[in-house]
Amino acid sequence: MDLLLAVKIIIMGIVEGLTEFLPISSTGHLILTGSLLNFTTETAKVFEIVIQAGAIFAVCWEYRQKIISVVTGLATDAKARKFAINLVVAFLPAAIIGVLFIKKIKALLFAPVPVALAFIIGGIIILIVERKQKQLNAEDSNHARIQSVDDMSIMDALKIGLAQSLGLIPGTSRSGATIIGGMLFGLSRKAATEFSFFLAIPTLLGATVYSLYKAREELSMADLPMFSLGTVAAFISAFFCVRWLLRYISSHNFNVFAWYRIAFGIMILITAYTGVITWAD
Repeated sequence: MDLLLAVKIIIMGIVEGLTEFLPISSTGHLILTGSLLNFTTETAKVFEIVIQAGAIFAVCWEYRQKIISVVTGLATDAKARKFAINLVVAFLPAAIIGVLFIKKIKALLFAPVPVALAFIIGGIIILIVERKQKQLNAEDSNHARIQSVDDMSIMDALKIGLAQSLGLIPGTSRSGATIIGGMLFGLSRKAATEFSFFLAIPTLLGATVYSLYKAREELSMADLPMFSLGTVAAFISAFFCVRWLLRYISSHNFNVFAWYRIAFGIMILITAYTGVITWAD
């Protein structure tokens, strides 16, 4: 692995870790970053999915006590079983839709301009939802029906799972869809954010395993150092991002991410149509 490739891999890993759990679309940022770095080969596309494992490990480490208690309590603890079932139910919609339509989604939407449009539309939706949340907070500061992930019903999990499916559209943001969807469905900001973290574990793990299986004939042991370095970079950046986000949401809304999405999306459209930047598809 030459130095230039290593730098590109580290940058991509950092971008993945910083954007996976923020409502700004990790897939969209990876597509755009890969385009700018001229890192757009078929192996690079698999790499973008595989390094999500680093983000998974970061969440697993941050919530290791909760995860251990759920796993060890499956046989004896009704609350642990309920939580595990909710995760499975929330995971299934995106898994099924992804398996059925991911090829068409990649063919039609994995390009800078569609990503830019998704950025802008997603940002507008966040602003609308946050405005509604502000009105509800003015009426009742504890208006959220669900304050903890342990209080969710199966129907709550299913609705959030359907919301997560929108994250299959590049630029939409998986975390943004689940967090904002969770808030719309009655979860507190903290509960929606934490459930988005937990739901990322089976979702990203499934995407990683499925992607590796589909690309098994194109990959070799020579790709292992590249994947490993990217995964480590993603783990480190995601670890700090998760901790920062949990502190941030205790006293802030998501408007800043909405405006970032809108501004970034407009910048991409302007540079694409003026030719200032040649975005690779």
